[in-house]
Amino acid sequence: MAVFNAVKSCTFYKKGQLLFPEGGYPQGVFCVNAGKVKIARTGQDGKEQIVRLAKEGDVLGYRALLGGERYNASAVALDDTAVCFVPRDTFFEAVKKSPGLSLEIIKSLASELGRAEQTITDLAQKPVRERLAEGLLFLKETYGFEPGSAIINVVLSREDIANLVGTATETVIRLLSELKSDKIVAFEGKKIQILDMPRLVKTAHIED
Repeated sequence: MAVFNAVKSCTFYKKGQLLFPEGGYPQGVFCVNAGKVKIARTGQDGKEQIVRLAKEGDVLGYRALLGGERYNASAVALDDTAVCFVPRDTFFEAVKKSPGLSLEIIKSLASELGRAEQTITDLAQKPVRERLAEGLLFLKETYGFEPGSAIINVVLSREDIANLVGTATETVIRLLSELKSDKIVAFEGKKIQILDMPRLVKTAHIED
């Protein structure tokens, strides 16, 4: 950490600003110091698919750097976000010298692979309503609730939610309306409040 702190640079990104582009060449790794980031890739039809959401403390861009590949997705700030950057040479030197760091990277890669496998299975087998419910639970697990409430502590557009779940924006709007009518969720502007967690878990068809 002392080595990283000596060479890192920190940048502030406004909501919607790009941290790194899909197809770009990695020059180091990014660590989210504060804020929220979406990692998304664009399909052949131009539609975006959110493949990961990042929060404070998460490291981005290391998979492409370790693999010697271009970024296979773009990283975009979901709100005002502070990010630190560590150059590739410093990062690789630390990986070589620190078995503990290497192990943590392997754990992170394994966790990302597991999430990717689950996403592929869900997209292939789950109805959209179940995927949406699971997506809301994922947002809650990633960002938690706003203090003293059951409001998910992130604001995503309906289009972003659709890109996370893997469906059309119109479908997400309709299904969110159904969940509201069923008194499972409520809305405060674009914010989503979970009214009935057990029923949301049941709708997602997953174990609590």
